[in-house]
Amino acid sequence: MSQSIGYKGIGVALTLLSCWLISLLLLLQFHVEWTNPWVYFFILIQTHLYTGLFITAHDAMHRTVAPHHPKLNHWIGQLCTFCYAAMPFHLLNKKHHLHHQHVHTEQDPDYHHGSFWPWYFKFVKEYLTIWQLIIISIEFNLLKIWFPEKNLYLFWIMPSLLSTLQLFYFGTYRPHQGEHTNIYQSTSQSKNHLLAFLSCYFFGYHYEHHEAPATPWWRLWRTKD
Repeated sequence: MSQSIGYKGIGVALTLLSCWLISLLLLLQFHVEWTNPWVYFFILIQTHLYTGLFITAHDAMHRTVAPHHPKLNHWIGQLCTFCYAAMPFHLLNKKHHLHHQHVHTEQDPDYHHGSFWPWYFKFVKEYLTIWQLIIISIEFNLLKIWFPEKNLYLFWIMPSLLSTLQLFYFGTYRPHQGEHTNIYQSTSQSKNHLLAFLSCYFFGYHYEHHEAPATPWWRLWRTKD
């Protein structure tokens, strides 16, 4: 698989990072009027790009961004998690592999035996650190020197928060909710590549991800029967 990925993973990662950054810079200067429907559409676009940042970091955890260059792979993963929410890549990496090794058990940091909201808050708490909040607070106070606070809340803070719901619902809750008979303890979204991409970069095909974790998100659709 690493031979066939080559440098494509780096290209995909840099494209997503560039789209996120350009979109953010443009939207932070956008004149916001609450009656303008484009405001809400742009929030959704930016949310999807934030989700893409995390999915790219997830690929880095499986060493599929730059498989032949471990340091670059790690650096891109760290850059994505920092841009996402000042998250430490090494901590996410460690916990994500625990999820794959102990899926649907007490040792699985992503699993919770409960309903949606308690599970979601446990999921967020698992990955939230005080240092993240400090760094984000510093960033916010610096950025508001140049950009309107309203834009920062709408296009920087809100999309990141909405993205956690998108990632949790399609990438954790739906696939792992309830009991399963397969070894990966997960279900899979019905085959519809457009909806699968829009919902969570194909990670609704979650059984397929557990079966082939070295497949990057942009090839995951190929594993769906």
